[in-house]
Amino acid sequence: MHFGVMMFVTDYSMSAPDLAVAAEERGFESIWIPEHSHIPTSRKTPFPGGGELPKPYYDVMDPFIALAAAASVTKTIKLATGICLVIQRDPLQTAKEVATLDQISGGRFIFGVGAGWNLEEMADHGTDPQTRGRLMNERIEAMKIIWANDKAEYHGEFVNFDEMMTYPKPVQQPHPPIVVGGGFPHGARRAIALGDEWMPVGGRDADVVNIKSQFRQMAAEAGREPDSLGLSVYGAPSDVDGNKRLADNGITRSVFRLPSEQTDAVLPLLDKAADIMRQITG
Repeated sequence: MHFGVMMFVTDYSMSAPDLAVAAEERGFESIWIPEHSHIPTSRKTPFPGGGELPKPYYDVMDPFIALAAAASVTKTIKLATGICLVIQRDPLQTAKEVATLDQISGGRFIFGVGAGWNLEEMADHGTDPQTRGRLMNERIEAMKIIWANDKAEYHGEFVNFDEMMTYPKPVQQPHPPIVVGGGFPHGARRAIALGDEWMPVGGRDADVVNIKSQFRQMAAEAGREPDSLGLSVYGAPSDVDGNKRLADNGITRSVFRLPSEQTDAVLPLLDKAADIMRQITG
């Protein structure tokens, strides 16, 4: 099982480059940075985690720029959006950003995607919450076509462009791994249809161990090879036993949450997570 770390990187937290270097030195496989373009102050949509929306959700930096900075000072750690809100992004520009980051990092990018939860935020981008699933499907399909072809065109309900050319293409072919976030069953179905891996939020969306057999069955029924799809948890257990349970049950990746704090507060927590990782992986 792989281990990663995630943080809402802000202007008051440990920087993305510093975090990436520290995580790489400790042997973590990946670093994940979430995305919110903004948070409407109406706050009509409840926070899925319950209670008040934490401040870093308002303050998180753009993940592509932060990860590009991290790529420039690291060599092996994988760099992931966790997750990119493709329902709020132009697919032509996002396809170029994904390919550029994959090139800059030498093929280390993981494209974590999701359909979002903040209805007011997506509405400000012109996205209808009722059709965001179909919109997300088309945008991912269109980006796959862009990455795979010198000349690309796409004609759908929401995404429509005539034959065109755009570069660069990703180092990883046919494209970087697509990890789909979201709950059960919708997130799982979308991962099976469009992705390489499903990654629900630990303790909120699904117990990945309990749901694993059902997820594999859904994949088989959809014509996918079940073993070809990863299954990870975003928000790792904070103890050895919880992570050992994941590893013993064939879970792909466990991603530890880190607070949006300065280096002196984050490093002890990163060391604790690294100790848990070493006890699992040897």
